[in-house]
Amino acid sequence: MSAPTQFDAIADPNRRHLLEELRRSPRTVNELADGLPISRPAVSQHLKTLLDCNLVSVTAEGTRRIYAINKDGFKPLTLWLDQFW
Repeated sequence: MSAPTQFDAIADPNRRHLLEELRRSPRTVNELADGLPISRPAVSQHLKTLLDCNLVSVTAEGTRRIYAINKDGFKPLTLWLDQFW
């Protein structure tokens, strides 16, 4: 099985929701899980997919992991979309 692409990552509505939340401000897994009807482990799995596709980044602050949007990861999506304008 091949690695997921940015397009695969944004195909899932839960991952799109996570990206929309992270667009507003960096957040922890627990903060992100509060807004979704899925478990915290499921949120972590979705964040791993987004990390693997370079759409988000993570930094450690003590025991907390803070997730944020990685704008550079959106370049392949932008380049693909721009060809239609």
